[in-house]
Amino acid sequence: MLASLSNIFKIGDLRRKVLYTLMMLVVFRIGSFIPVPNVNVEVFQQSTNNFLGFLNTFSGGALQNFSIFAMGIMPYITASIIMQLLSMEVVPKFTQWAREGEVGRKKIATVTRYFTVVLGLIQSIGMTVGFNNMAPGLLTDTSFGSYALIAITLTAGTAFMMWMGEQITEKGIGNGISILIVAGIVANIPSGVLAIYSTQFADPNQNIFFSIVKVLMVLLVIIVIIVGVIFMQQGVRKIPVQYAKRVVGRKMFGGQSTHIPLKINSAGVIPVIFSISLVIFPSTIAQFWADASGTGVANWIYQNFQVNAPLGMTLYAFLIIGFTYFYTFVQINPVQMADNMRKNGGYIPGIRPGKHTEVYITRTLYRLTLAGALFLMLISILPFFFSKLANLPQQIYIGGTTLLIVIGVVLDTMKQIESQMIKRHYQGFIR
Repeated sequence: MLASLSNIFKIGDLRRKVLYTLMMLVVFRIGSFIPVPNVNVEVFQQSTNNFLGFLNTFSGGALQNFSIFAMGIMPYITASIIMQLLSMEVVPKFTQWAREGEVGRKKIATVTRYFTVVLGLIQSIGMTVGFNNMAPGLLTDTSFGSYALIAITLTAGTAFMMWMGEQITEKGIGNGISILIVAGIVANIPSGVLAIYSTQFADPNQNIFFSIVKVLMVLLVIIVIIVGVIFMQQGVRKIPVQYAKRVVGRKMFGGQSTHIPLKINSAGVIPVIFSISLVIFPSTIAQFWADASGTGVANWIYQNFQVNAPLGMTLYAFLIIGFTYFYTFVQINPVQMADNMRKNGGYIPGIRPGKHTEVYITRTLYRLTLAGALFLMLISILPFFFSKLANLPQQIYIGGTTLLIVIGVVLDTMKQIESQMIKRHYQGFIR
């Protein structure tokens, strides 16, 4: 393992990519501590410590600091979801772009960026008004100009994070947006550990033995989740494919056996990230009208569209399953796969080429995706119940989801590094 890590820095191109990614992460962490103007951060931290939730976790504590990166990358993720849905035969122009290959993807990416800015402005105003209602005294200046300045600053922070993510994808290593989300999650680990210590060991009247047992159980659950995520992420169903021999001129092609690797979870952690964004979006909008009284429609929406609330959790579970199927079939097209096999003289033993092959691949993919979707849902939901049962702090409630995202992104990044190293005849991480 140490030899593999040292090999990374022996390859000039790979070394530059890794160092560039690390440099961007340093910029992200610095920005997480730069507060927006006209905000009393101490008032905010004292008054809103109990309901920062997912947004604070994914922003690496930037929300708790009410920094320029307080909104994180969530507006961009929400914009990407909406654009992908609109490209599925909803808006003809977007559908046309989606079929134009790289040129079309660039056009969709441009619209997504503009849409991110619009959503960022809406969310920034909602956050500012809502948090000022929940934490009176948050804003040192409540004039219109002050609200506008804060909204523009927060939106600019999100736009800058979006740019950083795209730069990491292009010039660094791994998926930039996912890397930034993981960086925020990892940055919150120390605060989670301190929260466990303060709730389980700081009180001198507390039973130390039961606290130790409780922490050991948490560690055991974490290990089980890690093993389960790696097993499911790496699990592959291999469909055998036989290519018939054919003669072109004086050369013979085909005649070999191969396979189609279908992953149990082809969608990765994208469904979880998408589902979180959609579940918390209504509560973000509701902050426009929410107040400290706790009554009214806006407060009901804010309280119930949280991932740890019964309604929000149920919606979260169904969205994970739906997005897993959606994203899997966006990535894998059984019709195109069957057509390519037929054109190249390939067939699945015992299955006729063409329509029968398409049906077989679709049916197999549905079954695999069901297992992957249920696994993602269970890993994301069950830690809420265990944490509530063990009376753990709020930071631990989302441990399953965060572990799932971190492990998935780390595995994908390792595969990218692995391919770069093997291409240059170096030994990689994976044996």
